[in-house]
Amino acid sequence: MTVTDTYLERIGSLIRDARRHKGLTQSELARSLGTSQSAVARIEQGQQNLSLETLARIGESLDSEFVSLGHSGPQHLRIVGGQKLHGAIDVKTSKNAAVALLCASLLNRGRTTLRNLARIEEVNRILEVLHSIGVRTRWIPGSNDLEIVPPTRLDLDAIDVEAARRTRTVIMFLGPLLHDYPSFLLPYAGGCDLGTRTVEPHLASLRHFGLDVVATHGFYEATSDPSRRPTRPIVLTERGDTVTENALMAAARHDGVTVIRNASPNYMVQDLCFFLERLGVRIEGIGTTTLTVHGLDVIDVDVEYSPSEDPIEAMSLLAAAVVTGSEITIRRVPIEFMEIELATLEGMGMEYATSDEYRSANGQTRLVDLTTVPGPLHAPIDKIHPMPFPGLNIDNLPFFALIGAVAEGSTLIHDWVYENRAIYLTELTKVGAKVQLLDPHRVLIEGPTRWRAAEVMCPPALRPGVVVLLAMLAAPGTSVLRNVYVINRGYEDLADRLNALGATIEVFRDI
Repeated sequence: MTVTDTYLERIGSLIRDARRHKGLTQSELARSLGTSQSAVARIEQGQQNLSLETLARIGESLDSEFVSLGHSGPQHLRIVGGQKLHGAIDVKTSKNAAVALLCASLLNRGRTTLRNLARIEEVNRILEVLHSIGVRTRWIPGSNDLEIVPPTRLDLDAIDVEAARRTRTVIMFLGPLLHDYPSFLLPYAGGCDLGTRTVEPHLASLRHFGLDVVATHGFYEATSDPSRRPTRPIVLTERGDTVTENALMAAARHDGVTVIRNASPNYMVQDLCFFLERLGVRIEGIGTTTLTVHGLDVIDVDVEYSPSEDPIEAMSLLAAAVVTGSEITIRRVPIEFMEIELATLEGMGMEYATSDEYRSANGQTRLVDLTTVPGPLHAPIDKIHPMPFPGLNIDNLPFFALIGAVAEGSTLIHDWVYENRAIYLTELTKVGAKVQLLDPHRVLIEGPTRWRAAEVMCPPALRPGVVVLLAMLAAPGTSVLRNVYVINRGYEDLADRLNALGATIEVFRDI
């Protein structure tokens, strides 16, 4: 089969990008293929014909599917459960900080370099949106460092609508864009299926900066009046993380002082504050519910920033240890954002050990290494429910359903924030748990559970999807979790990383 030069060049570019994504040199790829570095160079330049067999071998070496046998179907996981985990694992940097920082990079006319960023599907969707409006981004070879260079003027009319609708994050473009663009359209946001979540708190806070938004035909139609600026403190009607971040980004480019009350002091908000300080914005009250922002009319600096570690991933790994009865060491745990969760677990009888504290790469966030101690647990006396930081994190709540399933007694989980996320926790019944749905917000779990292997369609919400996956680690036999895109939205290489701890998880697609 003859392939035109154009197709060869496109295939070569795909191979080059996949190689760089894996952090391999041309020589390293050549060694894995049993060929020469010059042959790999010719392939990447589109100067060499390729058989399907060669493409398949390259794809195997780079974990990229260049050849598809009649499908581009969803990804599934095959889990052999009932095995103990062991060893140590590092917590990766925060998904929620990553998406906020990508949006905040739009505030800066200079070059932004984000160090050790999470390479997850949610980040990929935002990068697709940024590319479509003219932002240049580049993964620095051999690293998870991302370089971001904005154009002189964003081409908002060219926005990738499909990518934008696959993430809720696009609503956080409102704060950075309102100062420079008198009118623009943003597609309606999507993401997890967690019920209707109002955007009104976002819009209420941004009206102080002159932004008006009308929802029409699947788009937010935004207009900005530069003559309107905050004249009094902004009181957020919801202490939400993204609401606070949107207000912060708008305030960062307001050449004056903005006071934000009822602000979220959560981990991703703190990371955004630390980043804005690197841009030259002065912020008082970081970690509290009142933020005073001294903004700048123009931000044009070359800046580097390292987001901190993800407390939700830390909780995921902790739950994996608990449900499998394993002793593992979880390194780089952001302890400030895990203290309530750990206190709740102590109340259920859990034991663990921690190292001395040390600092994250951002120089601010406190970290520890945490070693789990296997042992019997009992249900908590009171219900478990989330609260704004410093309370138990809303994203960590589903993991307590899993932990409750291995504890002796009845555990009541009250998920009052989301309209229907608790419903997805009933999927645990398919792997043996006794979960009773009391109403759309409350589930009652009876433990301990005799886990059993099963085939389950992954719930369409991120954390419940991971909860089912972790339950399958405890279930003796072989389970299948189908269509795990939602997990890939928020976790990088989760299957491989759990395998490094002794799990047996295979990624596959239907043929």
